[in-house]
Amino acid sequence: MKHFLIISLILISHIGSYAQFKWGIKGGVSTSDLKSSDLIIVDPTMQDSFRLGIDKANIGFHFGILTQIKFGSFIIQPEFLFNSSSVDYNLSQINSTIVTSVLSETYKDLDFPILFGFSAGPVRLIAGPVGHVHMASTSSLTDWNGYKQDFKDITYGWQAGVGIDFFKAVLLDIRYEGNFTKHGDHITFLGDKYPFSKTPARLLASIAVVF
Repeated sequence: MKHFLIISLILISHIGSYAQFKWGIKGGVSTSDLKSSDLIIVDPTMQDSFRLGIDKANIGFHFGILTQIKFGSFIIQPEFLFNSSSVDYNLSQINSTIVTSVLSETYKDLDFPILFGFSAGPVRLIAGPVGHVHMASTSSLTDWNGYKQDFKDITYGWQAGVGIDFFKAVLLDIRYEGNFTKHGDHITFLGDKYPFSKTPARLLASIAVVF
């Protein structure tokens, strides 16, 4: 056991001497793909009462910090990001002359991507898991009787993309993000959950400066 610990410390020290560590700040924008079928909300008598659909997903933004660790061409890149996004919904009353309302929700999350990849010259290929920690939200859906938000504390997804480094200090990234939970899994009317039929996806573009 003693010899094993000594050998492990030597290996860690040896690897660390070859690793390149960088940290930096980054920011960017995102667009979401939320196309899905409308939801039919029922009243306490189990009669169809409202129709809820996605009108559009607005452009979101994110900013935060990153650490990049390189072992030759291999990359480990954990990030800590604040993310804000919003969605507009169409809500209409079934069998009524009431005009459809467009209502908005805004979400604020902390995102934790842990990316792995390889570099070839200035080009990077990266992919890995991402966790989303719900921080806060605002919603005009609360104006409708029976609506309640029920967010999970954390949800998970994945990211994959390509990056280009300029002057070894400026990093440009384009990534695609998928998620493992359906959009709207927080939507509750009269105690019943109404998630949409598809999982959300995003396209993210960002720029970072590393030191």
